[in-house]
Amino acid sequence: MSTATRPLWQTWARCVPPLAHVSVQEPSPDPAATVTRLARARLAGQYLAYEAAGGVWHFAAGSAVSVTADATTLTARAAGRTWTSRTDGQPLTAFATALSALRDADTAGRHFYGWAAFELAHLLHADPAAAGDRPLLHALVPSVEVTLTADRTVIRAVDEAWARKTADLLAQPAARPAAPGQWPPDRTESVLTTGSAAYGRAVARTVADIRAGLLEKAVLSRKVPLPAGTRPDFPATYLAGRRANTPARSYLLDCGGHQAAGFSPETVLEVGEDGRVSTQPLAGTRARGTDPAENERRRAELLTDPKEIHEHAVSVRLAWEEMAAVCRPGSVVAEEFMAVRPRGPVQHLASRVTGRLRPGAGPWDAFASLFPAITATGVSKRAALQTLARHEEGTRDLYGGAVFRASTAGTLDAALVLRTLLGTGDQAWLRAGAGVTAQSSPERETEETCEKLRSVAPYLRFTER
Repeated sequence: MSTATRPLWQTWARCVPPLAHVSVQEPSPDPAATVTRLARARLAGQYLAYEAAGGVWHFAAGSAVSVTADATTLTARAAGRTWTSRTDGQPLTAFATALSALRDADTAGRHFYGWAAFELAHLLHADPAAAGDRPLLHALVPSVEVTLTADRTVIRAVDEAWARKTADLLAQPAARPAAPGQWPPDRTESVLTTGSAAYGRAVARTVADIRAGLLEKAVLSRKVPLPAGTRPDFPATYLAGRRANTPARSYLLDCGGHQAAGFSPETVLEVGEDGRVSTQPLAGTRARGTDPAENERRRAELLTDPKEIHEHAVSVRLAWEEMAAVCRPGSVVAEEFMAVRPRGPVQHLASRVTGRLRPGAGPWDAFASLFPAITATGVSKRAALQTLARHEEGTRDLYGGAVFRASTAGTLDAALVLRTLLGTGDQAWLRAGAGVTAQSSPERETEETCEKLRSVAPYLRFTER
């Protein structure tokens, strides 16, 4: 983004009120239920709840201050005013420039929350024309932020009215909401097979591309629309699903035109104030159930399966290369390699690659290199994106993208959007994918998508239309 636009965003940033009112409350005995209750209260037009590492939960609400970017235009709002600028085909650069102005406007340490759509990948790595004209990035700068830890609950708000309203809500006895509707298990299983035959054919075509030498791996996904006439209850689905899942991150949001309730198995990246950057590729899957002996058998099978090991190894190799592009020479290491991590009804091969950002590089430079996660695209990333455009139906939108919490101090924590109930307007759907390699079979990859869909589908809850 040209420096000529910087004064524009500095003007916007000066209109963003600080979170000057801080109060400390008793810790919540059930953070998942607390953030769900805050979401149901509809404190503002937009909200985002984010479960970070270490049992720390955040809830942000506010609709007056936001930044949204599509392929051509960046739009920012604050104090009833709107600012727009062209992105010159670089929406992530424009987005980062606008948000960096907050740091220069005496709001150091301010956090913001948002999402990145998968189609941003086409502008970063492949065909810009495939990015479309929908929003690709969105962030809200909250009017109120609630942080829940094991020892306290902290409310930060722009004014006393926001702080009091939130504190009063937290102090109220938790009302038991009306029991939402739920599908019987047989209907849930029947929904999971929607589109499975077409998906099997797409897998076969992708395997043919790989054997022809066009790429090494593609993470091919399928969309499962919820039947017409159903209206999912996103907060209730989130709470029920979080009780049953073991995610790396979880999130519940209604912002920027999207709704989501998800249980992410991995992060795209994590960046600390000290410049340490980390990514956590997961690739290679087996089912996980209630029988410990059977789980252990599948774990051993996962660790010795040539297809799964190859799929994981090529993902880690590319993650390493993408980290090296933005990190100090010699600082990139694999702190963990091919561990097995439980994630709800599945278990995955997991690795962690870390490094230190090189001088002059910031969190959004790392995001540009690593996004979208290699475990949601393939190898090479450019060829995989082209393959997905040929063989997947429709756009992914948030699926395979990221939900994030970031700060003006340089931190960024971005969860990969998988295992998620998604919605826009009156439509809602699930989506799941599998890593396709030369050794893949359509039957096994289709079954793997069903295993992953079971992270969400049994916990869907519905309201009366």
